Amino acid sequence: MKTATVETKEHTFCPEDIQRVNPAKIDELLSILDKDIEHIQANLSLLEQLRTFVVKHNEKDLNRLLEKIRTESKNYESNELKRHVLRKQLAADLGCSREQMTLSGLEMILSGKKKAKLSETKSKLRLLTNQLKREHLRTALLLSECSRFNRLLLKSVFNFVSPGDISYNSKGLARRQTDTAFVNMRF
Repeated sequence: MKTATVETKEHTFCPEDIQRVNPAKIDELLSILDKDIEHIQANLSLLEQLRTFVVKHNEKDLNRLLEKIRTESKNYESNELKRHVLRKQLAADLGCSREQMTLSGLEMILSGKKKAKLSETKSKLRLLTNQLKREHLRTALLLSECSRFNRLLLKSVFNFVSPGDISYNSKGLARRQTDTAFVNMRF
């Protein structure tokens, strides 16, 4: 009977390879990946809060949130380190490089409940990372628009706008800057 093999980046994984891996390492990996999922979910929530505080101009809560993000980022580094060390150990057990040690390769040599759990975890991670990319893009776009709007506002307040520049009113209609300043700087 022929056994299924998986090739990844010049390495072939066979179901028999799992016998070289300590089952406790698989359990530890699943635990680390669960913490990764929790971390991504928390980051999604933080990005939503960040956008809310920026839109509402809530500087006090925004500063608290940024401090919380810094703290959680430092705390999460230990989980990342554990994942990298474990990935290196699993790669050594399976006779491949750390780069070749992927969840897909590991999933192909596992069986039973551990394979199902790894597949479920991998799917959640993929879904959450895609969602995180979208939320990160939304946040970046919001901050970019805030920056653009602030520059436009400063230009109009201090009459830095050249006569050819265009601004838009609340109805979205284009309005050209005239030679009058928004603020008279004379005393």
